[in-house]
Amino acid sequence: MITAAPTLILLLLCLLGSGLWVGIALMATGVISLELFRDMPTAKLMAFDLWTSLNRSELMALPLFILMGEILFQTRLSQNLFKGLAPILKHLPGGLLHTNIVGCGLFAAVSGSSAATTQTIGRMTLPELEKRGYDTRLALGSLCGSGTLGFLIPPSIILILYGVLAEVSILDLFIAGIIPGMLLSLCFMIYVGVRSYNAAPLPTATDDPFHLLDSIKALLPVSALIILVIGSMYSGITSPSEAAVLGVLGAFIIGLFDRSLTYKTLISLLEQSVKTISMIGLIISGALFLSKVLAYLQIPVEMASFIHSLGLSPFMLIVVLIFFYIILGMVVDGLSAIVMTLPIVMPMILEAGYSPLWFGIFLVIVVEMSQITPPVGFNLFIAHKLTGKNIGYIAAASMPFFIIMVLFSLIITLFPQIILWLPAQL
Repeated sequence: MITAAPTLILLLLCLLGSGLWVGIALMATGVISLELFRDMPTAKLMAFDLWTSLNRSELMALPLFILMGEILFQTRLSQNLFKGLAPILKHLPGGLLHTNIVGCGLFAAVSGSSAATTQTIGRMTLPELEKRGYDTRLALGSLCGSGTLGFLIPPSIILILYGVLAEVSILDLFIAGIIPGMLLSLCFMIYVGVRSYNAAPLPTATDDPFHLLDSIKALLPVSALIILVIGSMYSGITSPSEAAVLGVLGAFIIGLFDRSLTYKTLISLLEQSVKTISMIGLIISGALFLSKVLAYLQIPVEMASFIHSLGLSPFMLIVVLIFFYIILGMVVDGLSAIVMTLPIVMPMILEAGYSPLWFGIFLVIVVEMSQITPPVGFNLFIAHKLTGKNIGYIAAASMPFFIIMVLFSLIITLFPQIILWLPAQL
């Protein structure tokens, strides 16, 4: 119905603006829209849809990877990462600033969470970098920017969510995220190196008592866990859900060996995992229900027809979507942005001829930007909590990395094989 789309959008904005939880707002929007525009048994439809949505086998990996990340957050993994990376990276232009980038990339490969990556790595690196006299703005910017890699580098929680919503293979999404994640990390490192090239050398060579053998020992736990989780999936030995079970077991063993898991911390991390899983489960069920409602009201078809009538080229459509998600990311987090917009955006992408697999990685990179854009950039709040610096100061420090992500999203649009090549080989 032609009047359904604006009414639904206005209703959703009002409910979100009222302070309702995102999942509840999505469900309420769907229920009210069906009551207004369709004569259907809404209660029965909603009950059936919620039950089937949360019992999908693809979702089994999600709570397990969340639990794995919570266990690792309680361990000394971040300290070991810094000790292991410092002797290797301190000789590069930019020195120990690269521990933010590489550390976030490695921790993202075992946590799947942007917020957990930023907090865990920042809690270890920022005091060390400040003590050694590194540029505070560059340290904060590189941490916030690199923390977004938790969205992209597998096993990414948000990629699992996209795979469920878009009905794309989660394993293919994990494989497709490897090369873009590595290249984006490299872009961050190049920028830090160029910014620091003419800076006076800092005293890192003599005050770090860690050598190559110490570095290897410190990196062994995280390397073993990455090989266990990622390697078992890509070799075809396990499914993503089975790999998540191995990841939880590996993280638990790491916690036992470094004696960081006590009864108290175990209860705490289980409680936090339940809270996170419940929140994401509510959002997923609300998003899937709303997507069904949109299909009943034929809104995706109408929106796709409207975009088609504008005569935009496929590339210009992507440019418009980049700006759209940047603006949306200023008021909602990345996960919410995906679940709210995917049912409408996906038909446009398919109409333009883009691969759903490619769009999944592109979308994750674009919504990564919401982590470092005020006023609701989670990574900015985490950095503020760690340092006490003003949010505006941290946002300005993160701006170069935001620009790098915008440019990178255009590059993968022009060269989609950056994403599609590796999945085609495996």
